[in-house]
Amino acid sequence: MTSFPMVALAGIAILIAGLFVLIAVVALKVLRSRAESDAHLSHVSDAATRLAAAQAELGGRLVQSQREVNERLDGLTQRLGDSLMQQGEKTGESLRLLQERLAVIDSAQKNITELSQQVVGLQDILANKQARGAFGEIQLNDLVGSILPPSAYTLQARLSNGRIADCLLKLPNPPGPIAVDAKFPLESYHLLATAKEDEVRRRAGRDFAAAILKHVKDIAERYVVPGETAESALMFVPSEAIYAELHANHPDVVERSFRSRVWIVSPTTLMATLNTVRAVLKDVRMREQASVIQVEVQKMMEDVSRLDQRVDNLQRHFGLAERDLRDIRTSAERIAKRGERIESVQLSDEGEATLVPPPREFVGS
Repeated sequence: MTSFPMVALAGIAILIAGLFVLIAVVALKVLRSRAESDAHLSHVSDAATRLAAAQAELGGRLVQSQREVNERLDGLTQRLGDSLMQQGEKTGESLRLLQERLAVIDSAQKNITELSQQVVGLQDILANKQARGAFGEIQLNDLVGSILPPSAYTLQARLSNGRIADCLLKLPNPPGPIAVDAKFPLESYHLLATAKEDEVRRRAGRDFAAAILKHVKDIAERYVVPGETAESALMFVPSEAIYAELHANHPDVVERSFRSRVWIVSPTTLMATLNTVRAVLKDVRMREQASVIQVEVQKMMEDVSRLDQRVDNLQRHFGLAERDLRDIRTSAERIAKRGERIESVQLSDEGEATLVPPPREFVGS
């Protein structure tokens, strides 16, 4: 009878323990469910937060992109405006330069018109024989004056026969003074240059040659004076075209002028001749001053000899000074080494001073 209640109590205790276990299991499941729900809610909350952050970042990027687009549009607009302004300035500068060039062209056209009028006036002047002769004389004077010194020539020189040469070149004997006369056979040359038919050209050529030979004859007779001038004279033709026509198509006329000792020259060949004359005059002056130059050269050689002797004396002085400097340097080195010996004095244990033995080079010095 007593064992039954104990068994009943044990069963009840076991039942109560099972209830507690069941309650614990249920509680654990509930807690786990709540934990999972809380984790899910936390995950959802994090996702919402990230979504909001992403939206905010996207909005910021959109704002930044819009700002950059606006800035680029502003920069593009400014560059476009600057480019248009520069193009406008360049266009204005180009128009200004074009206007200036048109003004220069207009001025050049006016100068050409004036020059054409002057050429017509020059033709009118050269149509007159006296004016043509004056033109040749002026050109001759300019050429001679630009190359030779005034002492080397005389303009409008009167000779002993009463003739007046346009220019007289003062050359020493031989050959002596050479007369130069300017001739300008423009009329006969103009007829020759404008001839169209062969017969007219041949007739104009004969007239041209005859006019040249007449001038050659006059110069040979008037400006070649024995004992006063050279045996030849110069005929100055102030036109390269006439000179070229003469040498190209009338060599017989040139040959006859050579035989008459009259040399026909143009502005170019006269310049070469005058340069030769200047060289001859310079050589003559050098010869005249040869004795003076020799004396000066001798004096210069004496000065060079004295300079060489003085250089030798100076070199000897430099040698003595170099030797004295070398001796002074040797004495200074000896004094320095003796000073080093004095600094190296050693005291013995008894208090006596001893000197380091001198180097061999100081023994007996």
